[in-house]
Amino acid sequence: MQRRTFMMFIGTRPEIIKMAPVFKALTQQGEQVCVVHSGQHDSMAQGLYDFFGMPPDVSIDLHRKSPSLAHLTTSLLDAMEDVLNTHRADAVVVQGDTSTAMVGALVAYYHDLPVAHVEAGLRTWQREPFPEEKNRELIGRLAYWHFPPTPQARRNLLQEHIPAQHIYEVGNTVIDAALMARDRLAGDSAADPALHAPDLGSFLDAMQDRKLLLVTAHRRENWGQPIRRIAQAVSELLRQHPEVVAVWPVHPNPAVRKDIRSALEAIDEDVRARLCLTEPADYPSLIDLLSRCVFTLTDSGGIQEEASAFAKPVLVARESTERQELVDAGGAVLVGTDIASIVAHAHAHALLTDATLYQSMQLDSSPFGDGHSGQRIANILGSDEGAMPQNPS
Repeated sequence: MQRRTFMMFIGTRPEIIKMAPVFKALTQQGEQVCVVHSGQHDSMAQGLYDFFGMPPDVSIDLHRKSPSLAHLTTSLLDAMEDVLNTHRADAVVVQGDTSTAMVGALVAYYHDLPVAHVEAGLRTWQREPFPEEKNRELIGRLAYWHFPPTPQARRNLLQEHIPAQHIYEVGNTVIDAALMARDRLAGDSAADPALHAPDLGSFLDAMQDRKLLLVTAHRRENWGQPIRRIAQAVSELLRQHPEVVAVWPVHPNPAVRKDIRSALEAIDEDVRARLCLTEPADYPSLIDLLSRCVFTLTDSGGIQEEASAFAKPVLVARESTERQELVDAGGAVLVGTDIASIVAHAHAHALLTDATLYQSMQLDSSPFGDGHSGQRIANILGSDEGAMPQNPS
């Protein structure tokens, strides 16, 4: 079969991580891959591209003048249209549910190019998460190849009448990436002082004999009062458990930072000393934190998956999750953002005091994948089974 050019539209930190195994597998089997960085996340992107050896062939400068989703969408549409008008592509690959992925699939459709959707079929069947839930539904109507990570995601696509012959259950590439990163850090020595930001490195050194809780919260539905409750729950947990310390890489959004800091203003000095609010962790730093932590409290879908690669229990600070498989397998609990629910004896407190419960949430294997998902996707796209449609639209 003639070698083809696959254009990858990538814009955010999670997309870089989850596309890296697909990029690696496609290039290793001789396919041409054109990586387009959309600029949706910029400051935290380049280090990840370098870490995975995946330099962008094209980088878009969005010149964003407004934080509105409509402005982001129209800016991406114009920019991606220009890219497809000036660079050859036989197919487009997108991942997940970001604005970059949705607009990339749409502009590819306008150009009669088939779309491959990595991590297809995730659903909560609710409005939240907004706007991701509708983004992934829309991509599902535009894609030609659908790569769901789990049996449930495959069933979701079939329920939406996606033809079965276009659905390939492959596992989640996030597990590939996490294991790749773990192995690389082991080879490079995770003790490298440059692994963490200086404040975080000093905190970890000073608190290395304590139990570590990793906290992340950034989702739009948690902005405002919910994220303040999460911060208050973390401080209460630290107050009740002097043996515990917490690391919270804080999202760069100014409103999120203000809410977190205002919620922590009144906490006791000794409790505050055991909480490290730090800048967003780059990927190697985050993987090291996941390997060190006792469990994680998060509203991030990606961290739910990555934690499962290291058998770490997860408390999900949301009312629903599109990664329900981890909840069903016993590796995660939905705790929402209510302070009592997070700290309750059935949740964080129990994980710190009940060894039997803790061990029951340490899964022997991740429900999301086995570390070979990227290769499966590349095998399908590069085979006769993945042949280009004659009329993709």
